[in-house]
Amino acid sequence: MKRLLVISLLVAVTTALQAQKNWPKYSAVNPKNVQIARDKWGVPHIFAKTDEEVAYGLAWASAEDNFSDMQFMLMAAKNCMGRHMGKDGAAIDFVAQLLRVQETVDRDFDSTFSPEFKKVIYGYVDGINTYARLHPKEVLVKGEFPLTPQQMIAAYTLGMVAMSGVDGTIKDMLSGNVAPPDSMLIDELGQKGSNGIAFSGRVTTDGKTYLDINSHQPLDGPLSWYEAHVCSDEGWNMLGGTFPGGMAIFHGVNENLGWAHTVNGFDKVDVYQLEMHPKKKHLYKYDGKWEKLDVDKAKLKVKLNKWLTLGVGKKIYWSKYGATVEAKTGKFYAIRFPAYLQVGAIEQWYRMNKAKDFKDFKSVLNRQQLNMMNIVYADRDDNIYYLFNGLIPKRDSSFNWQGTLPGNTSKTLWTEYRPISELPQVENPDCGYIYNCNNTPFNSSCEAADPKPGDFPKSDGIQMDETNRSNRFRSLVAKQSTFSWEDFKRIKYDVELPDSIVFKINLSPLFKEIDPVLYPDLTEAFDKIRKWNHRGDVDNMDAALVLLTVVNMNERAGTQKLLKKGSRASESFYIECLRDAKEHLVKFFGSINVQLGDLLRHAKGDIDLPVSGFPDALAAAYPQNYKDGKYKVWVGDSYIMLVKFSKDGLPEIQTVNSYGASNRPNSPHYTDQMQMYVDKKTKTMTLDKGAVLKDAVRVYSPE
Repeated sequence: MKRLLVISLLVAVTTALQAQKNWPKYSAVNPKNVQIARDKWGVPHIFAKTDEEVAYGLAWASAEDNFSDMQFMLMAAKNCMGRHMGKDGAAIDFVAQLLRVQETVDRDFDSTFSPEFKKVIYGYVDGINTYARLHPKEVLVKGEFPLTPQQMIAAYTLGMVAMSGVDGTIKDMLSGNVAPPDSMLIDELGQKGSNGIAFSGRVTTDGKTYLDINSHQPLDGPLSWYEAHVCSDEGWNMLGGTFPGGMAIFHGVNENLGWAHTVNGFDKVDVYQLEMHPKKKHLYKYDGKWEKLDVDKAKLKVKLNKWLTLGVGKKIYWSKYGATVEAKTGKFYAIRFPAYLQVGAIEQWYRMNKAKDFKDFKSVLNRQQLNMMNIVYADRDDNIYYLFNGLIPKRDSSFNWQGTLPGNTSKTLWTEYRPISELPQVENPDCGYIYNCNNTPFNSSCEAADPKPGDFPKSDGIQMDETNRSNRFRSLVAKQSTFSWEDFKRIKYDVELPDSIVFKINLSPLFKEIDPVLYPDLTEAFDKIRKWNHRGDVDNMDAALVLLTVVNMNERAGTQKLLKKGSRASESFYIECLRDAKEHLVKFFGSINVQLGDLLRHAKGDIDLPVSGFPDALAAAYPQNYKDGKYKVWVGDSYIMLVKFSKDGLPEIQTVNSYGASNRPNSPHYTDQMQMYVDKKTKTMTLDKGAVLKDAVRVYSPE
């Protein structure tokens, strides 16, 4: 019996090893031709002759640093999320199958991607597959690898879907409680977005062009920034931030130009209610005719525990509008949005990486594959440019696109997008600056240069609101006409909220209107709240109480059903939030006289540091529960890149990442940038291959 078991085990192992040997190879990359140079911070600089080889090296280096997070979206592309995360993961698998993402990619792959870029995809896929094959213990779900190039692109498409924020809309469709989609996902702590700022040499004291690339992403996880430098002999030389699994740099700088991304708000999602046949199943009316729904079943596998996985099937439908579901009420709803209809975003990023000048960059933007995101651009020729970028459908203005649309007419079925020329934008304004802090594009420079709302259709749903960051930026630039590099950095690291604080819940009653005499137990707390100077400095003695009060408001706001920014709550709501904040500080710190940095921490592994910042400040910090009554920053200033462009020479680049280059706890680069981050310092980076190799700590090739 034992002999049979041993033989069976050997056969199983041999079969598994043979299967790995038979994994497909899509590229002609020889790993020995790829150089990965690690600098003293562990940041990978990937050098090779071809872009295809560089892509292989980027995949390998990324996996070395954070293979776990890389797999998150890859699992979604292979419908493995339910097997990894259980019910929550199965919901992601359901969306992927509902939207037919893989089918769309398979259909459009050859027509969308150029032969040149297909080689980049193939190189990257071979790099990630090889790493998975050689490190099987790190693979999170059995059968997740090998990936095909089409599955890799499906993962990117799902990433763009996730950024569109449609998960809540699909849940509402299934429940039958369909509300107008919110174009900006704003909570009580403010839009967790990003900053992009560019100053022309006309207003800088040294005549150089400044660019601030300052995204506010989660500091951990699959949407955290990974810093990398890619450099080939084919003209790809780009340094900046990408996500784990990114096949190109998403924002950063090359030898000639750079850009920042910030999330923007417009009507990204349309929901339709179909008119169903009163008697015949799965028939819906469209332009006076009865059409048949395409019926399918999402096949889900849900992890119940370590040993048991449950197979689940759920019906999904497809109409002329696209993905369609049957709600609990029996009504049928369809959803249509650009993110799952376009698959070429990653090649557009790659082309942006390789753009040589402003004209070249704008021609790449005309590919229109990025379904959203503002672009704040600067270059060595002193061009600065702001674009409210997105795939905005051309919609029939006779319908109310903010509500649920009639799903029985071709008049509501859009098929085209507004060209770049019809989107809000500012190019080289006379005042010498552009910016976006997730605010309306109609305030993106000085008043004379700003786009005008009346020039754009209301059906586009372009956001009109401001953020605390945008209001504060405007007040800072209004104080002077020229800016030094130190001024530029001071603005980037500013931690003061404007005089008029704009959160979803109106703070005016707390700061001004409630009579403290009515609440004698809160006399000292009200005194601190009302003398607060609106700053989030690490040693601020009033900000901790304010921060906790606002956090309490955020956690309780769901019960208030506050739908519009600036809404007022009941007086008791404010009092309860302030009282709980006071009690929290007394319980954990013995007093309400607490420095902000004692409450707010920058923490990972064994490192636990006091940090400055505040929700929706320019140097943003959004807190979550940590330990011992303390909070830590989980979203906010993450990867920071500050750039100076000159007419001659390479750009001068300063960067810092929130933790370090590696997400592996045993790496020396797991937390080695944290002190620099809280001290508001940066490291010098370069695009000069010779300089990188001269100072590199380690140079090697993938296995």
